[in-house]
Amino acid sequence: MKKKRFSFMALLLSGSLLLSACSNDSSTDPKKEDGKVDGEITVWVHPYTGDAKKEEEMWKEITANYNEEFPDVEVNIETIPWANRDQKVLTALAANNGPDVFYAIPDQMPQYADVGMLLELDPYLKDGDLDGFVESSLVSTTWKDKKYGLPILQEAYTFFYNLDVVKEIGEDPANLPTTWEEFDAWAAKAKEKDFYALSYLGGGSMNGTIYPWIWQAGGDVVTEDNKVLINSPESVKAFEYVNNMYQKGYIPEDSITSTTQDEIWFGGKMLAVLGSGISVTQLEKEGTFDFAIGAPLTGEKQLTYGTTGMFVVPSNSDNPEAAAEFVKAVTNAENQRIFNTVTQYIPTQEEAKDIFDSNKYMSQLATYTQFALPGVIHPKGRAIMPFIQAEIQTMMAGDKTPQEAADAAAEAIEAELAKP
Repeated sequence: MKKKRFSFMALLLSGSLLLSACSNDSSTDPKKEDGKVDGEITVWVHPYTGDAKKEEEMWKEITANYNEEFPDVEVNIETIPWANRDQKVLTALAANNGPDVFYAIPDQMPQYADVGMLLELDPYLKDGDLDGFVESSLVSTTWKDKKYGLPILQEAYTFFYNLDVVKEIGEDPANLPTTWEEFDAWAAKAKEKDFYALSYLGGGSMNGTIYPWIWQAGGDVVTEDNKVLINSPESVKAFEYVNNMYQKGYIPEDSITSTTQDEIWFGGKMLAVLGSGISVTQLEKEGTFDFAIGAPLTGEKQLTYGTTGMFVVPSNSDNPEAAAEFVKAVTNAENQRIFNTVTQYIPTQEEAKDIFDSNKYMSQLATYTQFALPGVIHPKGRAIMPFIQAEIQTMMAGDKTPQEAADAAAEAIEAELAKP
């Protein structure tokens, strides 16, 4: 129901917001004639950690850095909860009392941009403003060749290995798998020793299940111009690989619908899991076994999933100049060091990754963001996930072949894209 309410509200708001977007048409100079940046802006952020006091100090420092260059701008930082954030943002913008800057994630940005809700940032970017960003981090900030946000954080999902299991199957912890074929060989050995090879949460997000395999196979789901590729020969290879893992018993029996397999993993009965920075924290806290992190696997390509967090400006901001400059400032290397030191996410500015120089695990993960895709960047990116999930579950249950499941998913996606 949440997705239906979001879609309805977006359509309802698109007319009025498109009108306000026209006032910021990039065909004219969007900046004030006198070039002065002043006034007031409101920035909506979220609680990124459990320490509200530390985050308050973090935002004071970031705002102070911004005011060094723009002393005549008053910045109001407001923290809003994660729950129902879509509805809160949409409602506020429709009433023209929303923020001038807010935090967005990859599946929100194209939905908002496609109906004219976001300010195009390209007219505000100077030569060199994008220098230093990890190239993959800019993927989720771009829709139809226009830049609508700048990224402040990234993640990179890859395999975490239980070294006790690695040794038990007779493999070398210093030479972890790098390809599908190598991992498949390890998976077979793990099965022989009564271990599961990998977690697979079929009841979870496609970003952490089938999508990385699709990208590694050289496939895709759907392009921004609505070309459906989930049943391409490349993408079907991913369906086949996942299905083979299930049929061979490499992944647990409940993988069709499971949302967690932590008991098996932390119980030492699994070779590897697909994890990110939070996995480092969990493993260090549990301390039940030694672990190592492997590079994202390579099929036809070396790719993985990793979300990107960005700051954007609504098209009906009362102060677009100051808002755009704040987005540039908050995502520069200096402020990313401040933000990501507190939040422990991976910076999207390459030089800011030095905050993890003393943390070998996070430092290693930070090198993998170059391979991280932020998901399906499309206004219907969220809406199509249940269709794909249902078909993969049907395939794993043995009711469809990988090709049949992929074809059915493609048909459902095409039907969704045909909706207004």
